[in-house]
Amino acid sequence: MRHGKKFNHLGRTASHRKAMLANMACSLIEHKRINTTTAKAKALKQFVEPIVTRAKQDNNQTTDGTRHNRRVAFSMLRNKHAVTELFSTVAEKIGDRPGGYTRIIKLGNRLGDNADMAMIEFVDFNSIYNAEEKKAKTTRRSRRSKAAAKVEEVAEVTEEVVESAEEVAEVEATEADAPEAAAEEAQENDEESTDDESKTT
Repeated sequence: MRHGKKFNHLGRTASHRKAMLANMACSLIEHKRINTTTAKAKALKQFVEPIVTRAKQDNNQTTDGTRHNRRVAFSMLRNKHAVTELFSTVAEKIGDRPGGYTRIIKLGNRLGDNADMAMIEFVDFNSIYNAEEKKAKTTRRSRRSKAAAKVEEVAEVTEEVVESAEEVAEVEATEADAPEAAAEEAQENDEESTDDESKTT
C-alpha cells in the first residue's frame, strides 16, 4: 500500500509522463482547449497552471525576472513557440485573474474503451461560457420603470393603430360616396343636355 500518493502516475514512467504533459500543455496553449481523458486533464491542470502564473505580467516587471521565468517555462514546455504564445497572448488575457486559469468540462465516455473524457480549456478564451459576462441584476425599481416604458410603448402603438383605422374608415366612406356622386353628376348632365335640346328645337 502506497502512502502519501500525491499525484497520478498515469501508468507511465517519469520521463514519459513529463514529455506527455509538456506536449499536452503546448497544445493547450496553442489551441486554448483540448479534449483528453479526465485523469490526464486533471494532471495537466496541475502541470500548466504554475507555468501560466510565471507568465503573468505582474511577475515579469524586471528584465531579469522575465528572462528567468521564460527559461523555467521553456525547461518545462520544451517548445519556444509555445513559450512565446504563453508570454504574449495568454499573459495579456489572464492578467487580472488570481489563479484558476483552466476549467475541466466532462464530455461523457469514449466509445472504444469507455474512458471518461473531458475538455480542458482556458477560462478567459471562451467567449460563450464566460463567468465575467453576467447579466446585471435588475432591481424592483428598474423592473417597474421597464414595465412603465412598455405600457407607454403599447399606448403609442394603440394610438397609431386607432388613427390608421380612422383614416381607413374615412377613405372607405369617400369611396362609398363616390358612386352616388357620380350618379348625381350623370343626372345633372342628362338634364342639362335635355334642356339644350329643348332650347334648340
